Amino acid sequence: MSHIPVMLDYVIEHLAPSAGDVIVDGTFGGGGYSRRILESADCVVFGIDRDPDAKGRAEPLGSDFGDRFTLLNGPFSEMEALVAEEGKSSVSAVVLDLGVSSFQLDEAGRGFSFMREGPLDMRMSQDGISAADLVNHADEKDLADIIFQLGEERDSRRIARQIVRERADSSFETTLQLADTVERAVGGRRGKRTHPATKTFQALRMFVNDELGELAGGLMAAERLLGEDGRLVVVTFHSIEDRMVKSFLADRSGKQEGGSRFMPEQVASGPAPSFENVRRVTAPDVAEVAANARARSSRLRSAVRTSAPAWTDEFEIPVNLPSLSEVL
Repeated sequence: MSHIPVMLDYVIEHLAPSAGDVIVDGTFGGGGYSRRILESADCVVFGIDRDPDAKGRAEPLGSDFGDRFTLLNGPFSEMEALVAEEGKSSVSAVVLDLGVSSFQLDEAGRGFSFMREGPLDMRMSQDGISAADLVNHADEKDLADIIFQLGEERDSRRIARQIVRERADSSFETTLQLADTVERAVGGRRGKRTHPATKTFQALRMFVNDELGELAGGLMAAERLLGEDGRLVVVTFHSIEDRMVKSFLADRSGKQEGGSRFMPEQVASGPAPSFENVRRVTAPDVAEVAANARARSSRLRSAVRTSAPAWTDEFEIPVNLPSLSEVL
């Protein structure tokens, strides 16, 4: 199954590529966004991906667009340093498409999917601590907290308890082994359309790859890297991620969240706004959801960079979890 870029037309509309632009596709994946951007205008695109396998997927773009496209290996939170190595200190636009790509889900050996037997891995960078390390060694409370906060799973304690009970007899090594354990913990599928392991796998993947920390770092890096009138476009698939992007843009545009027609948003005191023209959240249309189920939970937010300096305030992650090293 090939990767279908989500909300592609909306992304291009919000990015508004034009001749001479330098654009960062911070989550290259299969290159769907990068290709359409390059086809839309005579611009330069830097694709960023921490997955080493992205190199092979990027080769066709190098062949088709020459030096207008460059793939940079690393996390998008380090986009400043990666782009600086290519001689650029500012860019015209940044787009981030969060979550896991279809390529990663479809390759059993990467261990992202509970639908395919494979090693319990889930590392986007193919380096560091794996999901198996986490499941086999984290204590029950930490596992429950991770599954509850990142997976928004109400049965997190039962699942964590079952994992700890079963790993005492045999270590977890494969995806289906864990999926079966989660299913037993919650008493089977009970008529649900989605597999009961869905939220647990999501939570473990997000924690192993520090996806919320990466998002916070990436938003601040984009703020520093974007030039005046630069466009930031972010596509999320998780409610926590969407709330983070919404909160970041509300803060940086000088608005306080929670406005309504009865109580309009108030302008907050503090540094000059670094973003403006914050557009309302965009959801995929019915036709796209019908054609691509992955688009169902996606949301797009965008804003335009002002001439004000980037804020020096750290952007806090809205969950209270220990780091991966602290858990293990």
